[in-house]
Amino acid sequence: MRRAPRDTPEPIIALIDVVFFLLVFFLLVGRFDATAPFEVLPAESAGGEQMPGGGLTISVARDGRLALDAEPLEREALLARIAAELDAAPATLIRLNAHREAELRHVLPLVSRIERLGAGHVVLIVTPGEAP
Repeated sequence: MRRAPRDTPEPIIALIDVVFFLLVFFLLVGRFDATAPFEVLPAESAGGEQMPGGGLTISVARDGRLALDAEPLEREALLARIAAELDAAPATLIRLNAHREAELRHVLPLVSRIERLGAGHVVLIVTPGEAP
């Protein structure tokens, strides 16, 4: 025995069309990123310029170990040395050379503490990437 063909379409097909149109609608009217309620200008890197001489160089290893001018130090000892240098010469340039895989939890608090010590010139050393 053969079944008779249905004359009415399946109700699920209409539902799929509605879901598809809703998806397209929300993709068109939705925002893909959160925008700030005020103007934000990202920092610009300076490439091809000579690094100024003098000052201090802080190195941050991948695992968070620290060194000041190639001398390994604990965080508090490093900050004490920086504070002493800034007391003697407030315009001291401080370079921060962090390993590319160092976690931000090792770098950002350090920069914050250095700023609280009164450093006016902190330079982050970066390696330029490939041009897009």
